Amino acid sequence: MRRAVCSGSFDPVTLGHVDVFERASRMFDELIICVFRNIEKQGFFSVDERVRLIEEAVAHLPNVRVMAFSSLITDFMAQQDAKIIVRGVRSVKDLEYEENEAYMIKHLNPEIDTVFLLTRPDLSYVSSSGVREVFRFGGSVSGLVPACVEQAMKNKMSSADRERM
Repeated sequence: MRRAVCSGSFDPVTLGHVDVFERASRMFDELIICVFRNIEKQGFFSVDERVRLIEEAVAHLPNVRVMAFSSLITDFMAQQDAKIIVRGVRSVKDLEYEENEAYMIKHLNPEIDTVFLLTRPDLSYVSSSGVREVFRFGGSVSGLVPACVEQAMKNKMSSADRERM
């Protein structure tokens, strides 16, 4: 069985991420999306919320599982018996970053290979941080994130607004 892992913070998951998940799911027998907490970033959604939103966004993909983890990706992949990691790349800047990550992963476990998928050109400008910024300043995130994420963001803002009153 060809099992691959696509890891990230996905805070929030964007349509660019979903496109990569869909394409990777056609390439492998099973795709595991693993959500990690990035200690260098303040989360908009909790890890559990991100897992639930991704599950909803990829419900149409029968060979995809969504899990959370908080260890080294190589340890997670060993636990899941996966030898391939999938990374979406939007730009040369992303590629340079992901190339270094791939070499570190290869250093930690020489059996793991990284597959890079180029983002669709019409989604190449979409990033989770950009989505959060647009949303925080009152802009529309429609067409940038799945509908379930857009609604969850609105609900979260409504809750935060109510708490301030």
